[in-house]
Amino acid sequence: MSNTDFARILARTVDDLSAPESLKGLFHQHRDGNPLPSGKVLEEIISLARSIIFPGYFGKSSVNTRTLRYHLGVNIERMHKLLADQVMAGLCFSCDKGGEQCGGACAAKATATATALIGRLPQIRATLATDVEAAYNGDPAATSYGEIISCYPVIKALVNYRIAHELHTLGVPLIPRIITEMAHSETGIDIHPAAQIGHHFTIDHGTGVVIGATCIIGNNVKLYQGVTLGAKSFPLDAEGNPIKGIPRHPILEDDVVVYSNATVLGRVRIGRGCVVGANIWVTENMEPNTKKYKKE
Repeated sequence: MSNTDFARILARTVDDLSAPESLKGLFHQHRDGNPLPSGKVLEEIISLARSIIFPGYFGKSSVNTRTLRYHLGVNIERMHKLLADQVMAGLCFSCDKGGEQCGGACAAKATATATALIGRLPQIRATLATDVEAAYNGDPAATSYGEIISCYPVIKALVNYRIAHELHTLGVPLIPRIITEMAHSETGIDIHPAAQIGHHFTIDHGTGVVIGATCIIGNNVKLYQGVTLGAKSFPLDAEGNPIKGIPRHPILEDDVVVYSNATVLGRVRIGRGCVVGANIWVTENMEPNTKKYKKE
């Protein structure tokens, strides 16, 4: 191939990739000073959050009772700054205003949102403490809470989810989903940040679990690996496109157990105290304190 042919192919490829019709829905035009949220920075934010919520298990191993307040102060200040910047990027990503008008409004909201999330960290820790307790009580192989916090993927996934869920309730676009997808990549547990999950929640083993956006999960619920809490069908609008934002995932009431590789689909209600056996499909409501197993 001659240099002329090579240059012609390169030029044609650039023209094809730059054509507006090939970029529909695939191109985000950056405004000066308003980049997309950074995955690397969000990873640092989650690392800081884990060290704040579970000091001594994540972050600096030298923390002790004498230095705890100092370490928490430094980490919280750092987390607040990074989070405000990332929330700003997320807000600007979804903002239809341009230039300084967007920057000023989004900056104030980003700082207020980051402050609100920091203020919720004590409650997030309290809820995660119940999740650690549930994981420990539900696994006879566990030897201590420290083992649960250090080793079990469900705790890492739930830290991400519970922070992402709070950001979702605060109206932050994009970033909550990035944070839960980080946990998905790390643990194999896929929890949408919009899902509502009560206290004392645990997932044994964890790999392959999917929890959809409109799921409502009560207290003291336990899932096993491979469980899907998904949607059965998608109502379509007049143009044949799925209607978004409608409840389409299961409701699990308190004290429900769902065993490995079970699939629960649609806006069904699994009553309090129910047990869903392994490797079955559930597409209808279950009355409280009933059991459903795969028949041989």
